[in-house]
Amino acid sequence: MPDVMKTLLLNPPSFENFDGGASSRWPATREIESYWYPVWLSYPAGLIPGSRLLDASPHKVNWQQTIEISKDYEFLVLYTSTVGFASDVKLIRKIKESNPGLKIAFVGPHGHIKPDETLMASEDIDFVTRGEFDHSVAEYAHGKPIEQIMGVSYRKDGKVVHNAARPQLHTAELDALPFATDIYKRDLTIEKYNVPFLLHPFVSFYTTRGCPALCTFCMWPQTVSGHAWRTRSVDNVVQEVKNTLAYFPQMKEIFFDDDTFNIRKDRAIELSQKFKPLKFQWSCTARCHSKYEELKAMADGGARLFIVGFESGDPQILKNIKKGATVEMAREFMKNTKKVGIKVHGDFIIGLPGETKETINKTIDFAKELDCETIQVSLAHAMPGTELYDSMAKEGFLKVEALADSGGHQLPHIEYPHLSKAEMMDGVNRFYDQYYFRPRVAWRIVKEALWDGHERKRLYEEATSFLKLRAERLKWVRQGGDAPKPMISVPETPSASGND
Repeated sequence: MPDVMKTLLLNPPSFENFDGGASSRWPATREIESYWYPVWLSYPAGLIPGSRLLDASPHKVNWQQTIEISKDYEFLVLYTSTVGFASDVKLIRKIKESNPGLKIAFVGPHGHIKPDETLMASEDIDFVTRGEFDHSVAEYAHGKPIEQIMGVSYRKDGKVVHNAARPQLHTAELDALPFATDIYKRDLTIEKYNVPFLLHPFVSFYTTRGCPALCTFCMWPQTVSGHAWRTRSVDNVVQEVKNTLAYFPQMKEIFFDDDTFNIRKDRAIELSQKFKPLKFQWSCTARCHSKYEELKAMADGGARLFIVGFESGDPQILKNIKKGATVEMAREFMKNTKKVGIKVHGDFIIGLPGETKETINKTIDFAKELDCETIQVSLAHAMPGTELYDSMAKEGFLKVEALADSGGHQLPHIEYPHLSKAEMMDGVNRFYDQYYFRPRVAWRIVKEALWDGHERKRLYEEATSFLKLRAERLKWVRQGGDAPKPMISVPETPSASGND
């Protein structure tokens, strides 16, 4: 075996326009085609000399092309998700047929939650990782015996062996990791990444790991990254920003993809002060606890937009999900962001514990009152490994196991005695209609594209995609939510991207 195995790190193709993970908070085919960067894969890619990071879906690399590329490698690190897992198992069977000696590791939350089931699903999987996997796969690529690698599970003599858990990385270790953007420059095309509410093209990476918030539905803090909030040093972050600005002069903004960028006031202010002389635009995820002083410092430092999970306008639902935020905090936060000139993309969820027809209407009214620049409305999904999943299963509210249909689109899989799946989907449709079909909101979105041909084209494509899915959802609701809905699977016939 050579000193370092020739390694391919793969965010695999599966469904058409599917954002399968590696940074995606919810693996799905979205209302509007969008892709997040495979940040988690970039770090081990930088630790393994001669490696390649292949992000298949945004780069339109199909199954056949992926299989052909894999022939040149000795070690495959595949980032899988619960939604895409069955597809990924079928893909590696084809890959192994063309490259029988290839070693394969599955990484990501699915294997972390279900290491035994993941390994037993396919003999083609040599091992799975639990928790942060940066060094686990790098050590294997460098030839370290699997028995000595922390944080991995594998088969031995017909049984699954779980090695000791790997300690989480803290500031010194996080600073020692390669920069994600070094790998983006080497292996990715930034124009392939589009998120409707971010400027295009954008670049994203993490400045922290973990989140101390206890939201019952949120997958990342309850799986790979954990609740312990661990930071990179401010100077380390600033250096990556400087590199990114030099690497990608065409970039319109940087997105800090931390679970919660503004969790600590002093750090957010210090970063913002050091960003200010660099004169660039940036966006981030945020909780609504920040006060005016902090928001003003962030705005002065170039902050353009926050993604904020408001989730619901009902106080009891917020308590049920352990949100740690109130509707009053949200109102004050929005008042201050408008005062300092930072836009907000608000995330809302229909179908959380305590949801009723009345609370759906209350949340729609609350969203209109907040008047975020843009919104996203999701169906409540209980991802395996979360407290929400355990509680919904215990109470008998998980009516189907399918999280998505055969195209990777979200399906309602929680149903209450007093609130059906169709009623929740109807709530999503009404939410979008009542929010966006207000003349001043529609004008707010359109006016920014009037003088920019690139943005006009993007707005047209996004609007077309959204209206098509809206029509499909309305049809599904009219049929009472009982129309045939295939479980998650790889289409038997070739899809548009050749994923067969």
